[in-house]
Amino acid sequence: MAKMRKPGTRKSAFVNKRRQGFMARVLPWFRRFGMMVAMLTFMIWMGAWFVLSDADTRTSDWIHERVINTSASMGFEVANILVEGRVYADPQILKAMINVQKGDPLFAFDPKQAKDSIEQIAWVDTAHVERRLPDTLYIKLNERKPLALWQKNKKLSVIDHYGDVVPVNDLAPFKNLVIVIGENAPQNAEELFRILVGEPEIFQRIEIAGFIADRRWDLIFKSDLRVKLPEKDAAFAFSRLARAQKEDKILDKGLTTIDLRDPQRMIVRTKPGATQEYQSGYSNASVSGNDI
Repeated sequence: MAKMRKPGTRKSAFVNKRRQGFMARVLPWFRRFGMMVAMLTFMIWMGAWFVLSDADTRTSDWIHERVINTSASMGFEVANILVEGRVYADPQILKAMINVQKGDPLFAFDPKQAKDSIEQIAWVDTAHVERRLPDTLYIKLNERKPLALWQKNKKLSVIDHYGDVVPVNDLAPFKNLVIVIGENAPQNAEELFRILVGEPEIFQRIEIAGFIADRRWDLIFKSDLRVKLPEKDAAFAFSRLARAQKEDKILDKGLTTIDLRDPQRMIVRTKPGATQEYQSGYSNASVSGNDI
């Protein structure tokens, strides 16, 4: 009698064989994938350690230092420091802000950092700093321009063309600047000075400019002559004064006041005994012996 097979035995063997073949093919891939994951994990861990331990910064600094020293040995050292545009900035303060000596490696100098430092100097408006190979540092200064002396509470301060006060310890170099008076005089002075500098012969005679009621200017000359400018069309009024000076030397007539607020006429006050002399010289003006 033939031996009977157990049900499913052949099928089970076939399935087991297929499973074994599948695993034989898949396991190597799992092993490779596992190794890749392990390597990637190790690399991430090493990268994190490299950053968190500050090793990246130390390595970068080391490389940077080596490059700088190598470049210096090749002749890229500071031999010249050229500064253009310096008039008022203190050279010792400027030198301290640059913080570099001749012979220092050229590439150790940071132009951006130097620019930021230089622009902290009181007189410096803007600065341009650059390396010029092989051995030169170039610095271009745009300084603030001293416009006038501002008198407030019996104290004088230098103001620039923006109307800002420039910290100055010694006013002696600026003693010939015109003095402006008035709370808001600094902010309005530049517009006036654009008018005045157009007539240098008259401008050099002016000692004080007073901003009256925050509306208009009075000019006080070194001879104590007071010229009253109008609130509007001050440039036109000043041109009338300049024309009168060129044609008749009005500023040399011994006057105490010239009122230019009326666009149709020029009203003046003379010193005692000077009325007739002035009338004969400039008949278009109104002459008075009293203050206007």
